[in-house]
Amino acid sequence: MTTTATPPPVVAPGPVPTSSGGRLGSRLKRSQRLAGYLFVLPTLLLFLAFVGWPIVQTIYLSLSRWSGFGTKTFIGVDNYTRMAGDPVAHRALLVTLVFTAATTILQTVVGMVVAVLVNMVWRKVGIVVRTILFIPGIVSFVVTGVLWKLIYDPNVGTLNQILGSIGLESLQHTWLADRATVLPALIAVAVWGGVGMNMLIFFAGIQGIDPGLYEAAEVDGAGPFQRFFNITVPQLRVVTGIVVSLGLLNGFKVFDIIYVMTAGGPNHASEVFGTYLYNLAFGSTSGALPQLGYASAFSVVVMVLCILAVVVQMAITRRGER
Repeated sequence: MTTTATPPPVVAPGPVPTSSGGRLGSRLKRSQRLAGYLFVLPTLLLFLAFVGWPIVQTIYLSLSRWSGFGTKTFIGVDNYTRMAGDPVAHRALLVTLVFTAATTILQTVVGMVVAVLVNMVWRKVGIVVRTILFIPGIVSFVVTGVLWKLIYDPNVGTLNQILGSIGLESLQHTWLADRATVLPALIAVAVWGGVGMNMLIFFAGIQGIDPGLYEAAEVDGAGPFQRFFNITVPQLRVVTGIVVSLGLLNGFKVFDIIYVMTAGGPNHASEVFGTYLYNLAFGSTSGALPQLGYASAFSVVVMVLCILAVVVQMAITRRGER
């Protein structure tokens, strides 16, 4: 008796999706997007009210002549033309660029090196070192400026007293009253106050580096400096971009520490955009009337420089992600 194989049951095809399902999905996506926009809307409105509108007003004011009293007079780009021929503005731009470049480079390099030392060499006392180095970063720059102004004081300052006590009287100096030393003295204070924060940022970035890379390099005979330059520095490219961006932003808009310590003196040797526009805006220059329009032009230039700093940071970050 022969048996015949039973054919497999025929499965009826399921229902073909109709366009109504696609329409439902698109409606859900639109509703989700709408919900997201509604969540963002309050923050956007606050940003436009308290950041966007003041920026627009500042740009318009930079194109006007106004002392804070009476009506504004629209003068176009005259304020910017005046800035191009203002020798004090030229000096302020130069000092701002030098201060920004010096503090950014020093804070980045020193912060990275200290973070590596804390992570690898000073590991047993890492918490203590991190805490000590971070303390200056949480102190207000106004307080920092007052303290360091006392340290630099030529008569009772700690720095000159230390130099005298160790037989280096020839190095005693009027640090903040000399055009040759005032800017380096201010840069030293800014670096002292900013290294701690950068060190913590780099230290957090080092924790994300694969330890196997260091182990493989050590097996291949790479020394500490080779591991630092060939592994640590490339792996911290994105973090370095963030630190550099923060340094540029802080340098371009610096005001408090310089105003407290020197107010831009002596003879504009430490004048930056922040102190100069403050003197112009509030009439502190030789008792003159406030020049809010001209001062606003400096504010716009500072804003442009800060935007360029953000663009640099974004470019470095994108290159690091490739």
